[in-house]
Amino acid sequence: MYDHETRQRALALVAQGRSLNSVSKQTGVSRYAIRSWKDRIEPLSHATHCVRCERVPRPPEDAAAYAYLLGLYLGDGCLSKQPRRGGYALRVACADAWPGLIGACRAAIKAVRPMNSVCVIQQQGCVMVTSYSHHWPCLFPQHGPGKKHERLIALEAWQQRIVDDHPWEFLRGLIHSDGCRITNWTTRMVGGERKRYEYPRYFFTNKSDDIRKLCSDTMTNVGVEWTVLARGSDPFNISVARKASVALMDQHIGPKY
Repeated sequence: MYDHETRQRALALVAQGRSLNSVSKQTGVSRYAIRSWKDRIEPLSHATHCVRCERVPRPPEDAAAYAYLLGLYLGDGCLSKQPRRGGYALRVACADAWPGLIGACRAAIKAVRPMNSVCVIQQQGCVMVTSYSHHWPCLFPQHGPGKKHERLIALEAWQQRIVDDHPWEFLRGLIHSDGCRITNWTTRMVGGERKRYEYPRYFFTNKSDDIRKLCSDTMTNVGVEWTVLARGSDPFNISVARKASVALMDQHIGPKY
């Protein structure tokens, strides 16, 4: 038998993304016991409050955090059914190179579903920021079988209202997932001498025509000028290169960190 404090400590370590083996070694609790505690408490998420399951559905309370998380989900996120424990896992892939992004993703998930724990699962070169809930499909109705670029991706009316109210948070999520800020360079002849010039630029790259349109439409709404650059014959890239638009993006988004 283990006391309440020991159980809470072990489960808190698991919620941080630690493996059952490492938690067992640190706490002295068997892996079987830790696994049974997890399985016992996880179904409680099915009964937790969900704003989309109310008699009159309403948007998430922290709409700005949801707009950011929606952008992350459309870029590098997925929902997967959990047959053993029930419910769904929300997973957002974040590169190890951007620890600030990992922290921002975890914070957004907690803001949207404060009653659910968030863990980080290490993969090769990246982490999967993960949270389990029966209600993730309520919040991300874009979930469905197959790859996002092979099926229709359209926002529901309540989601579009959130994006309209928090366009920069939505764009930040898209750029933080499938975008980047880079420095381009070119050379010009000036007074008979070739000089190098550098300038910043933003890119958003996604195979889904629908997701790229959500990005470009939102950019247009906030006054950002953009163009489409093809990768071969495929127009996968949205580019922002005009000085005023880059400055606007810098003001509200900036590089990953």
